[in-house]
Amino acid sequence: MNDYSDKPFDIEISVVCPVNNEEQTIGELCTRIDATLRNDGCSYEIIIVDDASDDSTPTILDELLGQIACLKVLRLTRINGQGIAIYAGVQNSVGKYVVIMDGDLQNLPEEIPLLVNKAREGFDIVSGLRQHRTESLLLKRVPSAIANWLLRTTTGCPAKDMGGFKCLNGDIARKIHMRSGHHRLLPAIVWGLGGSLAEIPVSFPPRKTGKSHYGISRSFDVACDIMQLWFKNSFKSRPLYLFGRIAFALFFLGAVIIAYLLFERFVMGINMGTRPPFLFSILFLLASMGFMATGFILEQLSETFCVVTQQKPYRVQQCKTGKSAQPPRDEAHSAGCAESEQCPRH
Repeated sequence: MNDYSDKPFDIEISVVCPVNNEEQTIGELCTRIDATLRNDGCSYEIIIVDDASDDSTPTILDELLGQIACLKVLRLTRINGQGIAIYAGVQNSVGKYVVIMDGDLQNLPEEIPLLVNKAREGFDIVSGLRQHRTESLLLKRVPSAIANWLLRTTTGCPAKDMGGFKCLNGDIARKIHMRSGHHRLLPAIVWGLGGSLAEIPVSFPPRKTGKSHYGISRSFDVACDIMQLWFKNSFKSRPLYLFGRIAFALFFLGAVIIAYLLFERFVMGINMGTRPPFLFSILFLLASMGFMATGFILEQLSETFCVVTQQKPYRVQQCKTGKSAQPPRDEAHSAGCAESEQCPRH
């Protein structure tokens, strides 16, 4: 993907962890992360995003601030959900690599170096492939398998597990505008941007305390998020292609029905004005005009969005120039184009 700078980083690893009412695990979590990264010998920061906890989690975090020098705590004013909490933490990170993990100790802090070492090989995102899951088969593992299959099918992303333990290139992570629920789709989002992906096996022990906030009802939310991502990846720049195809299909169907009814009217003498097929044909024709109008409106909105945000319809993977050649006029790459390294898509 290589759409990031080669500037030096004062901090190599930023660990972002959203928590909500994790008073029984937050102390152990922060201590184990600190010990793991300190033993690894790298520079790091630990960012805990408190999603408006109403137990003793804030008090424990205040105590930990005096014990762990690299700890940063963000307290949100209200419960925003895990995705927004992760987005807040990522936007406040400064590390070359950003590790995202859950706060219930089902993601082991001791395995953070495994993900980071893989990311150092040049991958834009490294996702943990959960092993030996002990959750409910019907309520957790089957819906998760279906969601992962649906995401692979609709986006082309080869990731087998979209779980919560990930390591991203910091510059790329901070450029992603994450909405609620998008944290589950990060591998597919990065893949859709042209990024490189790797998966490594990670442990996934049972929860020590409390209960999961995810139930079977979340499966429907995930399905909606997947469809939204599919639409964004496929038709964001040209929404008229989708709505235009639907409009032409409806128009063709309505026209065929009208032609058949006219044939019956003038050849066989059958009245068509009060027959249900005639009403359906009118409905199809009106719907086709509605879809076409929607496509035109979304087309204009998409163009306006790109102009206002100055987004480009391309990303440069690699740039090479001769000694006397001028670098491309792309502010994202002109500063260090000749020195950019290739990040192959695996």
